[in-house]
Amino acid sequence: MTMILRIALPAPVYGLFDYLPVKNAATPALQPGQRLLVPFGRSERCGILIEVTDHTSIAQNRLRAVRAVLDEAPLMDREHLDYLRWVAGYYHHPVGEVLLSALPVRLRKGKKPLLSRPDRVRLLDDDPQTLAVLQRRAPRQWQVMNWLESLGGQASMGDLRRQFDSVHGVLRALQNKGLITLDTATSQADPPQQPDFTLEDEQNRAIAAVSAGLGRYGAFLLDGVTGSGKTEVYLRLAQQVLTRGQNVLLLVPEIALTPQLISRLEKRLPGPLAVLHSGRSDREREQAWLMASRGQARVVLGTRSAVLAPLPDLGLVLVDEEHDSSYKQQEGFRYSARDMALVRARRAGCPVVLGSATPSLESLKNAMEDRYTWLRLTRRAGKARQPRMQLLDIRNQRLQGGLSPPLLQALEETLSQGQQAMVFLNRRGYAPVLTCYSCGWLSDCPRCDARQTVHYRQRKLICHHCGNERPLPDHCPSCGSPELHPLGQGTEQLEQVLQQQYPDHPLVRIDRDATSTKGSLDQLLKQAREGRASLLVGTQMLAKGHHFPGVSLVAMVDVDGGLFGADFRAAERMAQLIIQVAGRAGRGAHPGQVLMQTRFPDHPLLQTLVNEDYAAFAREALRERAQAELPPCSYQVLIRASASKAETAETFLQQSVTLIEELGEREIQVWGPVPAPMQKRAGKFRSHLLLQSGDRQQLQRFLGAFIPALSTLPDATRVRWSVDVDPQDLY
Repeated sequence: MTMILRIALPAPVYGLFDYLPVKNAATPALQPGQRLLVPFGRSERCGILIEVTDHTSIAQNRLRAVRAVLDEAPLMDREHLDYLRWVAGYYHHPVGEVLLSALPVRLRKGKKPLLSRPDRVRLLDDDPQTLAVLQRRAPRQWQVMNWLESLGGQASMGDLRRQFDSVHGVLRALQNKGLITLDTATSQADPPQQPDFTLEDEQNRAIAAVSAGLGRYGAFLLDGVTGSGKTEVYLRLAQQVLTRGQNVLLLVPEIALTPQLISRLEKRLPGPLAVLHSGRSDREREQAWLMASRGQARVVLGTRSAVLAPLPDLGLVLVDEEHDSSYKQQEGFRYSARDMALVRARRAGCPVVLGSATPSLESLKNAMEDRYTWLRLTRRAGKARQPRMQLLDIRNQRLQGGLSPPLLQALEETLSQGQQAMVFLNRRGYAPVLTCYSCGWLSDCPRCDARQTVHYRQRKLICHHCGNERPLPDHCPSCGSPELHPLGQGTEQLEQVLQQQYPDHPLVRIDRDATSTKGSLDQLLKQAREGRASLLVGTQMLAKGHHFPGVSLVAMVDVDGGLFGADFRAAERMAQLIIQVAGRAGRGAHPGQVLMQTRFPDHPLLQTLVNEDYAAFAREALRERAQAELPPCSYQVLIRASASKAETAETFLQQSVTLIEELGEREIQVWGPVPAPMQKRAGKFRSHLLLQSGDRQQLQRFLGAFIPALSTLPDATRVRWSVDVDPQDLY
């Protein structure tokens, strides 16, 4: 009987590939979850073994043999493989691409897993004479030794690297002298710190509700105002789960939120912590992934992709800022980490807590219909109170660098009292467009239906959609005139204006441009938290989830940009952003004030948020969605097509509409095809086809027949097409 290996490969094919075992070689016992190196076309690829069987639909003389078995033991157990295969099925994405995307980069390429790396440094010799010699002859080694001694003789490698830059050579020298040792911790050497404050009653009730459900699946919506202590609820719940001998998965939407969380988790929770996000090197992420998969890490903290990582004995899943659109992957394998966290918890038989001050309408609807247990934190923790929000009508105001006189006065008063002010503008760069006053030329991107943004410090025009860039011109490319001027304002220009206005007050700018180098974000956030900067300027990277106790004033320079978006979710996103940004004010000893500049002070969204609250907005928004039969009151799938010519993409989608009719599905609503809101992007013309149904299972059944048939359409090979289940952006 011939052994057939069914293997998932990273290829745009929805099924598995059949291979024969390795020829004439002693190999490890074959088990699902092992990586195999196989011939694929004229090259080799790394795949994952899914099944060992004795039958195939392909003639055996056409089957090729596996080249090598790369792992003695599976990297993923059968339970995790089943979870990832379910995810691939729900999103109708090729299973091989899903499984391989769940692996660290080196492991996808067939490399051997890294050996365990030390994560703790311990002092072996703290003799005063030794330290005195080091202080004279090797001051940097002495600094490390002195720091370790001040911490009781040991510290995590993470803390060490945050304290000292480029410390590898110093550690090697100290090791060679027998003064320190590096090891891999399997448990936390220092006892976890216990908080010295009392929880609010609402926090205690939330913890009790989730604690009562430990050991079985249950979904909880932790709906807490900004500053209400949601993170403390997470920590107390995690402590209970770890005490039970189980592990915890904590998801955050942004890399920027991980530094402060890492510090709190390491101080409060026992056992090693694995951190998974794109800001770490490939080797760091692989080490963390391996710690998680082997059960060495008791807590896994990560952004979106962490929901795909293996973690045995899962006892609790936490999703912070569950409303954030960053949880949805927008390219390639388009999954929602928030939604998959719910699936992960259900399959593991454990609770999942979704936390937010501005819950998504999807989660609110589930809570209202009792699918989730609704836990509310209505008050800020401690003595802090909700900030006062005020609209500044700038229609008849003379602006100075985009700032109105009342806003400048409020900034002056705040800074003169020694308090911090945050100035928010969700637009990076110096200005969104460059124009010629002589002929009207605009800095259009040659590859997109968009403008190139002015970046003065880099002396470049850069498209924020496709990355196309060119040197900043001195004369108009069209008419040769020197009358080139920026239009509009970005954070780079805002930084310049505020530095000129308040030269005696230190300022930090936090956006993607200012934090492009490794470690820069941590340093800037640390300056802000410690009060070493009076003025904080930035985009939503600065606003999301951060705790700046010294900030008493938050100024939003332009809240109008999100009021009139084409996407039906635009109002929801704008409301969430305003409340989240406003929530940075008044979290410490001083009362908070929020000023919002607008030319539309009577807009219903702004009036509702200022005079009522986010809950009032959400109730009205849900009512409107129900009337229009839009999500979360229905379910959508977006088929995207792009091609070098607009008519090619549209023709393919028109063929898709014909296919729907041929399949005889009359309950699915079909919208389009239509050009994408930004039709041309990165040199390609894009079109959309939107499918909608009030029945999720019916839509999934239809997709099971429809998606495989798309590749058989006449123009399928002339376009690049993709499937987006539960789309969050219709751009």
